[in-house]
This record gives sequence, structure tokens and C-alpha cells, in this order.
Amino acid sequence: PLHLMAPVWNQGTRGIHGLSKAVAPEDSQRKGRSLLQFLADHFYDVQALREYLLRKQVLKVHQKNRPFTHIKERFGPHAAGAYFILKQGGAVKFQGKEWIRPNTRGRFSLDFLKFPEVPVEAVDASGSAINYHGLDNLLALKELQSLWLRHCPHVDDWCLSRLHSLANSLQELSLAGCPRISERGLACLHHLQNLRRLDISDLPAVSNPGLTQILVEEMLPNCEVLGADWTQGLRLGPEEQSRDTASPIPA
Repeated sequence: PLHLMAPVWNQGTRGIHGLSKAVAPEDSQRKGRSLLQFLADHFYDVQALREYLLRKQVLKVHQKNRPFTHIKERFGPHAAGAYFILKQGGAVKFQGKEWIRPNTRGRFSLDFLKFPEVPVEAVDASGSAINYHGLDNLLALKELQSLWLRHCPHVDDWCLSRLHSLANSLQELSLAGCPRISERGLACLHHLQNLRRLDISDLPAVSNPGLTQILVEEMLPNCEVLGADWTQGLRLGPEEQSRDTASPIPA
């Protein structure tokens, strides 16, 4: 349990945000003290503070990956999946429609609720907090063709083991820059025989990217596998560079 000194906690402060308000003391000698130093002074145990912050972070990720059951029940799985991705800051594309993405304030149009029968065909969740549990919101999208999970810190091998549910439709998958994906997770992709393009570039947990790419190509013979050139630092030609660095979402 986290122990706080009573004088601090009883002054009306609430959590870290409340404590941070006291970091600007009137005394000039204390102005230079950092927030970390202030917290260390008032927490008996720095380790307890670290555990508290970790729990807060885990709770935040869990909250972001909650299912939107009420939307699914009223508008169907495609609307619920789209809403989940847009709340994560990602983008979605329904069949025959333009890309939908949040603005700089995280707000987005809810017009897609007007066509609940139109399936989602592409999802860009790059850089989002999606994790194993959050994938529940996407696995019901049985006509999903393209999925980008680039630079997602919580996407791991266990997540890849769940993608077999999309085997009949998924044609393009990007896992570039995901720090928790290893060879073991990539082996789970053998179910995705309809894949035509797979990006496994810049995966730090993969110990031998060149060999891994060869093995994945043998596992998915009809799929273009990208990645070893990035992780090994080889120089790409202009055509490949423009293709690899292009955003999957049109401007």
C-alpha cells in the first residue's frame, strides 16, 4: 500500500495532479526543487511511488482497451470497432467511404453510425495503446482487409496469436516498430494465408531479422514481406524508400 504523510494528503490534494500544485512554493530557496524531489520528500518510500505510478499507467491502458458494448448492441460490431479505434486516436475506412480520423482535439464525426451495415475494410491503429484485450473490438470485423499496428507498445506475441480470426479477409498487416513482438509471435501468422503484404521492419525483440524474414517468406509464400533491410540498416533504393516510408492513410 502507498503511505502518504498525513499533512500532505489532508490538505485537499488528490493524486499526483493535486500534489503537483504544491511544487511552486513561495520561498525562493524551494523554487528549484523538482516535482520528483517534492514527491520523494512526502512519500516514505520511492519504490512505493514507482509502484503507484505503474498501477496508474496499467489502469489507464486497461481503460483505453475497454469494449464499447452499448454501441455494439445498438449499431453492430463495425460501428463499435470503428468507435474504439477512433477513441484510440487511430483511423478507419468503411467500404466505399473516405477515411475517418480524429482531429487535433481527438474529436471525430459519428456519421458512420448512420450506416451500421457497411463493413470496416481498413484500420490504422498505429501508435495507439491497443493491447490483447483491446483486440476484441477488431476480431468481429470479418471483412477487414488492412490492419496497421505500427509502433504499438502493447502489441505482443500473444496479440498475434489472436489474428487467426481474421484469416479469411486480412490481406495487409503492418507490425513495424512494435517493441514486444518476437519470432515466436511471427510464427503465429502462418494462419494468415491470404496476406499479400506484411511489414515486420524495426522489431527490436527479433534477434535475427534477416533469417526471420526468410522463414516468414517460406511460411507465407504468396506474401510480400518487408523489414530486414530496415532493421539491418541496409540502404534502400528511392522507390523502396518512398514505399516504406509512405503513410498508409492518404493525406
